[in-house]
Amino acid sequence: MRIGLALAQIGHFADAEQLRAMAVGAEQRGYASLWALDRLLAPVSPRSAYPGNPEGLLPAGMAVSLDPLMALAAAASVTSTIRVGTNILVAPWYQPVLLARSLASLDVLSGGRLEIGLGLGWSRDEYDAVGVPQRELGERLDDLIHTLDALWQPGAELVHHEGRDFHVVPSSFRPGPVQRPRPPITLAAYTPASLSRVGRLADGWTPAGLDLATTAAMWEQVKVAAVEHGRDPDVLRLVVRANAHHTLVPLADGRPTFHGSVDQIAEDVRGAMEIGAADLILDLQSCTSGVEEYLDVADRIRAAAAVTTADAGRAA
Repeated sequence: MRIGLALAQIGHFADAEQLRAMAVGAEQRGYASLWALDRLLAPVSPRSAYPGNPEGLLPAGMAVSLDPLMALAAAASVTSTIRVGTNILVAPWYQPVLLARSLASLDVLSGGRLEIGLGLGWSRDEYDAVGVPQRELGERLDDLIHTLDALWQPGAELVHHEGRDFHVVPSSFRPGPVQRPRPPITLAAYTPASLSRVGRLADGWTPAGLDLATTAAMWEQVKVAAVEHGRDPDVLRLVVRANAHHTLVPLADGRPTFHGSVDQIAEDVRGAMEIGAADLILDLQSCTSGVEEYLDVADRIRAAAAVTTADAGRAA
């Protein structure tokens, strides 16, 4: 299992110097990937509950966030091997042709290191702010993925696409992404319909905030859906996002997954590998004060989990 890190991007980490230091440090320490999330607003009186905690409250650190694509471009510019990915972009916010251009450009500028994670978001206030109705979101996501595939056809001189809400006349659309046929696309999904979409269209599934038993059960649903749509489930990747909270002392039984001491979080990291995760994204922005502490705690968790290259081969 490959271990990646959430890029320094939100809260007190939303700073150019820290972002660059994080990217360089993560690459030097051998992490596989860096990931940026998509956050637009922190409403004073939100109309939608945040799904990431029982209180439904957006973490204070998320009140400040750098644009994910710009953050990844900055990280790519100071690194050479570490992969850079979105986890996740709120797909319906973006006009598909413009997003196709941005993502292809990022893959080109990074030398073919882009990972694409997409989802549907949750905030009514954010959807209103971007002028997108919060309905028919699954259909919008289907259309966006079909658009990316149509515009990124390897070797095509001309492309065209008839989408649900727009069309692209026969045109040259260059440059396409370096990776062929496209950079890997993983989807955040939690309902039967969205899990089926992963099996039908995506290259993998990226859950967050679930316990490992639930993750394992839903991963099986994704693989069943892949078979039902005539695809090989073994080519799909499970990319687990660990929104971790490190504590100096162990937590009692019943702790949330990826919360607790270094050894407790490491136990969950090993558990993610055992259920088939090919990649794990460790996010420690909420519980560390700066890049050096972030990287040091991540190193301790990685060492305690003892994830090796051989393990990565088995998981992948």
